[in-house]
Amino acid sequence: MYWDHWSLNRVLILFVGLAFLLIGIQVTLYHYRQNFHNKAMWMPVIASPIFFAAGVILVWYNAAWLHALFIALMWVGAVAGLIGLYFHVRGVGIRVGGFALRNFMTGPPVILPMVFTAIAVLGLIAAYWKGM
Repeated sequence: MYWDHWSLNRVLILFVGLAFLLIGIQVTLYHYRQNFHNKAMWMPVIASPIFFAAGVILVWYNAAWLHALFIALMWVGAVAGLIGLYFHVRGVGIRVGGFALRNFMTGPPVILPMVFTAIAVLGLIAAYWKGM
């Protein structure tokens, strides 16, 4: 399969790949700051560059197997973000004072795992788009 033009789903897949590069850098900085005290912290750090590479390669080389791999990776990313949300909410709750506003402000960023999931879901929308 070859790309004849830059369709919307092709642009979105490129955006998703680049977004995973950027969010991967941010996640790495946050988790490094916490010394990777939980092994689950490695998942988005390792997965983000893989998601980036898969998205960018798919934009330039639209092979069926690569398309299927991209879809599988985006499903993994969506689930990983939800798991991260659980860990981040739990991390806020175990701080002194529980779910107080100050703990949401200084504790693990609760929004970041949801952004990870949202980007993966956008990748799924682009991959399942009819124009592909």
